[in-house]
Amino acid sequence: MSNTLMVSVSGMRGIVGTDLTPELVARHAAALGAWAKASGKPLVVLGRDSRTSGEMFAHAAIAGCQSAGCNVIDLGVVPTPTTQLAVEYHHAGAGLILTASHNPIEWNALKLVGPDGIFLDASAGEAVRALAGQEGGPPRAGWDGIGSLRHDPEAIARHLDLVLALPEIDQALIRSRRFSVALDCVRGAGGAVIPELLGRLGCEVHGINLETDGRFPREPEPIPENLSELGKLVRTTGAQIGMAVDPDVDRLALVDEQGNPIGEDYTLAFAVRAVLGVSREVGKSVAASTDLPTYRLTPPTVVANLSTSLVVEDAARDGGARFLRAPVGEANVAKAMKEEGALIGGEGNGGVILPKLHVGRDAPLGVALILQHLALENRPVTALVGAAPKYRIVKAKIKRGADLQAAYKALKVRFPDAQVDERDGLRLAWRDRWVHLRPSGTEPVIRFIAEAPTEQEAETLLAACRTLL
Repeated sequence: MSNTLMVSVSGMRGIVGTDLTPELVARHAAALGAWAKASGKPLVVLGRDSRTSGEMFAHAAIAGCQSAGCNVIDLGVVPTPTTQLAVEYHHAGAGLILTASHNPIEWNALKLVGPDGIFLDASAGEAVRALAGQEGGPPRAGWDGIGSLRHDPEAIARHLDLVLALPEIDQALIRSRRFSVALDCVRGAGGAVIPELLGRLGCEVHGINLETDGRFPREPEPIPENLSELGKLVRTTGAQIGMAVDPDVDRLALVDEQGNPIGEDYTLAFAVRAVLGVSREVGKSVAASTDLPTYRLTPPTVVANLSTSLVVEDAARDGGARFLRAPVGEANVAKAMKEEGALIGGEGNGGVILPKLHVGRDAPLGVALILQHLALENRPVTALVGAAPKYRIVKAKIKRGADLQAAYKALKVRFPDAQVDERDGLRLAWRDRWVHLRPSGTEPVIRFIAEAPTEQEAETLLAACRTLL
């Protein structure tokens, strides 16, 4: 594996033409097809984001799956969560998503999905890679066993119908607010779905970068430093909120009505408050009835990853929920949510997961829940942010090469009073602050993330990590 071909629980990512080639894609697609066929479900659902290399890799992936005797349903350019839902809808043996998510434009990737619509766990992913890596490659079909190909143009419409049918979404209430929304889809797959969703919810949409040609006009990750143009759009149009999605539409970031990014963690925090708010209202109505049992005797559970802000933990506890953390990575969070029977969860990078819909990060779901929260609260975004406890989160990264184990050991000595979590790198936590040091699964870097009541306190935690590395 080279420095730019990354294999992890998130899938396989590489730079197009350097490590990630049609030959590699076809071989791994054939392995996935063979894996699905061996399970008795010889069907793979294929989706991709709008990257310029996506069409080329889609041809390779289709050929690979068909060569293994596996049928293919091609969705075309769709959000990642749309593909996950389509795997379940078609009762497929697997799903393959061609997307490098938030990585820069020169990257692409393969994400492998199981028959339950959830990304493959480590053992299943290893089984597929073993098939790809074995002598002679995965088993192939003869002339009379080649898989078929068909298309599914209704996948996005089904996805939106499912989101809008959720009992947590009061469409009439949201429409009555007539929200004005500024939208940036970074010329990814979001342009094919988010404007339609906002329109169905009665919003006035002011959009930029809605084309789905994959020619990203800026760095595609929806982090504050990349959202200046969206902030300007909010200010010039008078929008009540700005929304930005990443190229494969599983992450959602927000900008307040003054044009200031509020950080991706607030997406999940607001979504948690929206869902728990609905639950509390339902609880009141059921508890008031004399012939029905008391609603929700056991507190609901919220799950987020180890690098998620305390604003999400606060939102869960304010709603009377139990809060748990899981290692970084959607597959890890999804696994924990299934094991714990979580009501809602996700990752602080703007990824919202509602198991009632499906166990995957879903930006269209996030859009609907954010609007639900705004409609119920009937207050500006700045007021909602201002009402929550204040924290500052800072992030940094360096190229790999340092001795991480030695750094972990030294940090535990340096901070003997911290709560230690070593499930994913090293996380040291206190009541109102934490620092997390881990190797990235998507880039050849080491990530540092710290959060504290002030930026200076968070930077102090990061400085300790830098010094030891």
